[in-house]
Amino acid sequence: MKIFTSALLSASLLFCVPVAVEAGQLIAKVDVSEQTMRVYRNGKQIHKWRVSTARKGKYTPRGQWRGKMLSKNHKSSLYNNAPMPYSIFYSGNFAIHGTNQTSRLGRPASAGCIRLDTGNARKLYAMTEAVGLRNLKVVVQD
Repeated sequence: MKIFTSALLSASLLFCVPVAVEAGQLIAKVDVSEQTMRVYRNGKQIHKWRVSTARKGKYTPRGQWRGKMLSKNHKSSLYNNAPMPYSIFYSGNFAIHGTNQTSRLGRPASAGCIRLDTGNARKLYAMTEAVGLRNLKVVVQD
């Protein structure tokens, strides 16, 4: 019986490993000076998108975080229920999310969050769901 249990445990471990490896790591790297986000999966750049970070008088924090919470149809509790579709929260009230103000992408315009075209936010949200929040790393740098 011990041999059977050991074999069963070994087989289950073998079948679980590909799932963990397949998920991989997702990195959303924001360059505030360029107003761009580069998305990397398993070390390879797969997207480069225009973003908007904090406008004058506001601040987008710099640093590195893991994803904290997903909210598909989020509305801001701080800014008059402003729509924040496909929100990925990474630090307190700061999130990566979609915006309908696409003409402002590529220059600072937000109150501190990282705004993306809603279609791109949807893609990042789906990729994050696929790999899991703990496998999303958000990097914000000057």
